Amino acid sequence: MTVLTSKQRAALRSIAANEDTIMQIGKNGVTEALVRTVDDALTARELIKLRVLANAPDAVRETAEALAAATDAAVVAVIGTKCVLYREAPDPDKRKITLC
Repeated sequence: MTVLTSKQRAALRSIAANEDTIMQIGKNGVTEALVRTVDDALTARELIKLRVLANAPDAVRETAEALAAATDAAVVAVIGTKCVLYREAPDPDKRKITLC
């Protein structure tokens, strides 16, 4: 899992504030299909915002941490029903976000 400093986390939170929520997690919770989808989204975007619905089996923080562990990402923020995940692109040419 990626470890972020507080300054990096703050920078990513400010970027995420302008991003749209791209996925919702419902009653099925964290499934293999969801992990694959999140993994693909992280590869394409590096930073994604998810929403955990009220009928999801786990709390927002637990869901975010499970997805982060399964996709080798970092939990940037958990606010209300939303969470933000970040994973640096493996290819330096495809990185969209530069952290200090």
